[in-house]
Amino acid sequence: MIGLLRHHLAPYRRDLVIIVALLVLQVLGALYLPELNADIINNGVAQGDTGYIVRVGGWMLVVSLVVVATAIVGIYYSSRTAMSVGRDLRSRLFRTVQTFSLREMNQLGAPSLITRNTNDVQQVQMFAQVALTIMITAPLTAVGAFFMAIRQDGPLSLLLLVIVPVMVVLIGSIMVRAVPLFRAMQVKIDRINLVLRENLTGIRVIRAFVRTAHEEQRFAAANADLTDTTLRVNRLFALLMPALMLVMNLSSVAVVWFGGHRVAAGEMPVGNLMAFLAYLMQVLFSVMMATMVLVMWPRAAASSERLNEVLAVEPAIHDPAVPEPAMAAVRGTVEFRDVEFGYPGAADPVLTGISFTARPGQTTAIIGSTGSGKSTLINLVPRLYDVTAGAVLVDGVDVRDRARADLWASIGLVPQRAFLFSGTIADNLRFGAPGATDEQLWRALEIAQGAEFVRALPEGLEAPIEQGGANVSGGQRQRLAIARALVRDPAVYVFDDSFSALDYATDARLRAALREPTRQSCVLVVAQRVSTIRHADQILVLDEGRLVGVGTHASLMADCPTYGEIVLSQLSAEEAA
Repeated sequence: MIGLLRHHLAPYRRDLVIIVALLVLQVLGALYLPELNADIINNGVAQGDTGYIVRVGGWMLVVSLVVVATAIVGIYYSSRTAMSVGRDLRSRLFRTVQTFSLREMNQLGAPSLITRNTNDVQQVQMFAQVALTIMITAPLTAVGAFFMAIRQDGPLSLLLLVIVPVMVVLIGSIMVRAVPLFRAMQVKIDRINLVLRENLTGIRVIRAFVRTAHEEQRFAAANADLTDTTLRVNRLFALLMPALMLVMNLSSVAVVWFGGHRVAAGEMPVGNLMAFLAYLMQVLFSVMMATMVLVMWPRAAASSERLNEVLAVEPAIHDPAVPEPAMAAVRGTVEFRDVEFGYPGAADPVLTGISFTARPGQTTAIIGSTGSGKSTLINLVPRLYDVTAGAVLVDGVDVRDRARADLWASIGLVPQRAFLFSGTIADNLRFGAPGATDEQLWRALEIAQGAEFVRALPEGLEAPIEQGGANVSGGQRQRLAIARALVRDPAVYVFDDSFSALDYATDARLRAALREPTRQSCVLVVAQRVSTIRHADQILVLDEGRLVGVGTHASLMADCPTYGEIVLSQLSAEEAA
């Protein structure tokens, strides 16, 4: 927690100096006021000197205005600094997550990462805002008021040696119980977000299987678990403030009782007793204010630990120390050399001994049964995963030796689940080519067989797209995703089962239209439908992670039983010929 704040407060040293200076001035003023009040009582009221009362009272007014002004400006600077820390922390966390490979994303999980970048950062930010004021003023005020109280009357100050330890023990006993509960709360907030996210994204499946009641119970259980933990924390702190107020009130009674005896005995002036009471309140209020910080500390510390977990992650995939220079012109030859890949913790590799070459101007199709490793193989090309053995090369250079930005710039990826961003159709199409003209967008839409439905929209290219493309159909999403890749005009096209939501007629028109714009590019296509890939220049057949056939449709029908089984499961013998 301390290290995290120190790192993010470092750029704001000038503001911190201003905050400390203002708060020190505020504390000095607050400590001076009871002394002036005692002076008025002892030397003004006792002597009946109205002029003295007016002069010292006027000086008290000036000091009070200074205290108020410094408090306002100090809070302004501390709030601005804390908000800046929150902003920087969110940005750093976001940039860190952007470097993660799919491995880290799967390990941490999207719901948890969202919670950490929102709720956890908010907890640290709130703690920083309070700490920048209270953690400076409270200790200074407590120490200063303690010594000023001794200055007023030494024997009476012995009461502080009893009162302050009682408050510290009381606060400490509650904090020991609260810290683990705050950590548990953050985990349970993650659980709430996970259940909520699954329900929002899987609403169709839930309703189709009539599982609404079950999901309501699952959410209710997670919600009740969080509520129970939160109530346990609140019960602890519900005891804290009344207990502290009881200590303060009993302390005031004790001071008035013992101090009254000393005043009656002539051992202490009345003004000094009033000042002592004021300093006692300053000491106790400082302890209470510090308690507020301690109340926030456990939750902020738990949030800080979770943020550090993300910031400390070393991505499995990163740029090389000295990357290969960016190529002036990427041709797009993709080569797999005896590639093996296994997921962390898996007993067996997903891919084994994969070797092939996909050349520019050719379409290389990948087909196989479910779970044969088709999508995994495709994900190795843009380094969404790294091979565990062998090498993947683009234009003769190992993808691990190139800067990822350079590699990605040469690839147009259309994922299995087409994803669109909130904005407009034009925004989504320009995602990989911000400078593309409207003419280029329409040309890409024509090729992707999406121009007709876009023209039918009243806003055309400026038609709004909701998050994830929720306001368009699955087929429309796929066509827009394909058009987005076409606008980029990459050297390597990667279609990961990107035609599955299209009807056969649209699929055929799209494949025919793709020949011209991709004639200079390397095209990799993963497909389940044989009709989509039967005319490919090269077909790779995967079976349980192994390459069992490479060739054209005709040669594979003759030589590869696995391919023949797949084809005949979809087409008749006459259609397959």
